[in-house]
Amino acid sequence: MPYREALAVQTSLFEHGKDQHLLLLEHPHVFTYGRTTDLGTNLKCEPAAVGAELIAAKRGGDITYHGPGQLVGYPILNVDNSLGATGHVCGVEGLIIDVLIELGVPNASRLDGYAGVWLDAGTASERKICAIGVRLKKGRTMHGFALNVTTDLTYMREHIVPCGIGDKPVTSLAEEGVDVSMADVVDVVARLAADRWAADSAADSGASGVIERQDVAWKHAADGRDLAAFSRGEGPGEQVKLVSARAAGRLEAAGVDVAAGLSIETRKPDWLRPKVNLGPEVLELKKTIRSLDLVTVCEDAGCPNLSDCWSDGTATFMVLGERCTRACGFCLVDTRKPLVPADDEPARVAEAIDQMALDHAVLTMVARDDLADGGMAHVAACVEAIRLRRPSANIETLISDAKGDEASLELLFASRPDVMNHNVETVARLQRAVRPSASYARSLSVLARAKKAGLITKTGFMAGLGETDDEIVGLLADIANLGVDIVTIGQYLRPTLNHLPIARYADPAEFDRWKQIGESFGIGHVEASPLTRSSYHAKQASDAVAVPVAVPVSISL
Repeated sequence: MPYREALAVQTSLFEHGKDQHLLLLEHPHVFTYGRTTDLGTNLKCEPAAVGAELIAAKRGGDITYHGPGQLVGYPILNVDNSLGATGHVCGVEGLIIDVLIELGVPNASRLDGYAGVWLDAGTASERKICAIGVRLKKGRTMHGFALNVTTDLTYMREHIVPCGIGDKPVTSLAEEGVDVSMADVVDVVARLAADRWAADSAADSGASGVIERQDVAWKHAADGRDLAAFSRGEGPGEQVKLVSARAAGRLEAAGVDVAAGLSIETRKPDWLRPKVNLGPEVLELKKTIRSLDLVTVCEDAGCPNLSDCWSDGTATFMVLGERCTRACGFCLVDTRKPLVPADDEPARVAEAIDQMALDHAVLTMVARDDLADGGMAHVAACVEAIRLRRPSANIETLISDAKGDEASLELLFASRPDVMNHNVETVARLQRAVRPSASYARSLSVLARAKKAGLITKTGFMAGLGETDDEIVGLLADIANLGVDIVTIGQYLRPTLNHLPIARYADPAEFDRWKQIGESFGIGHVEASPLTRSSYHAKQASDAVAVPVAVPVSISL
C-alpha cells in the first residue's frame, strides 16, 4: 500500500475513530522524514532516481525508509496521556522485542538514548533492526514501527542516514540468518499485539477483550491474467472476457467454498423479485435520457430498482461513456476500449437534470484508467455544469478510486459535491476475488481523503459473495471509524453465468440487523435491504445525515 494512501487511512482513524486498530502492511519504496530532519545531511540521493518517494510526516524522529520486505505497523490506540509519547514508544519497543525473541532473536533490546529495537545493544556490534516513530495527541496515537524482515538495506545504507544516526548500522531478520516469511512475522506480531493492547482496552472499558483480524490477499496471480489490460500496465485492449471458472477460482483462493453456493437454477426468494411498473413517469424519463444521448447505470448495470426510482422521477447518470477499463467479477458494464470523453456531456447531463427538476442528482462513472486523472476533472465539470443550470439540486458523485492518485481526487473534491460516494464493494478477504484491479486499502484511503476534504462521505457493499457475518460487522466498524456518513448494503445478484457465483441469499432480517449495527457504530444512515443499490433512496439518505444521529448506548451483536 503506497505510503500516502496508508497515511490518509490512519489519519482518519486517528481523528474520527474510537476503536483500537493495528494496520500491518508493506509500502513501495519511500523515504519519510519527521519535523527535526536535516535533509541536506541525512538524505544522500535523489529519491526519484532510486524509484522512491520523499514524504514529510507529522511524527517525531528523523528520515527513515519503508519498502518491500519491511513490515510496517501503525497502532492507532487510545493510551494514557500522562506519560507522553515516551511511554507509548516503550510499549511498541516491548512488542517488537517480544516478537523477535519468539522468532529466535534473543539479543533484541532497547538502547539507551535511541528509539527503536536493537541487537547486541551496548556492544561494539550493536545494530538496529526496527525503527519507531509515533505521534500522540489527546490520548490517541498514530504512526508506529518498521521491522526489517527481508528488506533491501541498500536504501538505508547508501541513500539515507537512517533516523539521522550515522555511526550505527542497520540489519534485518534475513541478514541475521532468520529464515521466516512475512506472513509468519505478521502472525506473531498480530497475536502478541492483541495480547498486549486488546487486554489494555478491555481493562479500560470493563469489557472482555475482543480481537478482530481481517487479511487481504497475500498473493496475486503472477501473470495478472485476471486483470484488465490497463491494470496490467498494457494500455487499452480488447473486451475482457469474464470466465466463470476463473472467477470461481479466485473466490476459492480467498477461502470461499464455491461448490456449497447456489446453482444457477436456484429460484430467487420472493424478496428478490422487484415489482416492475413501466408507467408514464418511467417512459417520460426514458424519453428525456434518449433525446440527450445519455447513459444511466440503472440500465447498463441491470439495476433491479429501475422502475421504482424512475417512477419517482430520479435516475443515476453514468458519465465518461459506458465502457470500463476494469473487469470486476460482479459487474455487467462493457469492458471494451473506451471512447474519448464527450466534451458536451456535462452540459447534456445538466440539461437533463434541469428538465427532470431533480432535487438530488446522482452521477456515477466507469473506471477510466486510460485517463491521466482517472476522469475526475470530467466528473467535476459535470458537477459545475449542474450547479450553473440547477443551483438548488444536491449532487452526489459515485466515483472510481482514480488509482489512488491524490491530485486527481482533489480535482473532484474541489467541485464540492454534496455527497462523495466510493464503494468498497466487499469485505477485505474477498477484494482480490471480486474486484482484482482495486483494493480494500485504497478504497478506504479514498473515503478518508474525502472526509478530510470536509465532504459527506458514502460507501456501499454487497452481501452473498461468501463473506461471513463477522466480516460484515468488521467492515462496518472500519467504515464507521473512518467517519463515513452513509452506507448502502444490498444482495449480490449474478448478471451472467460468466460472473461470480452467488454464495447465498441473505434474509431481509439480516439486512435490518446490519443497518442497526452500522448505525450503532455511529454511521449516520445505513440503507440496507436485498434490493438496495448504491443510489437507492439517495436523497433520503442525504437528508438523514443533515442532522446528527443519536447513537444507541449498546447493541447485542
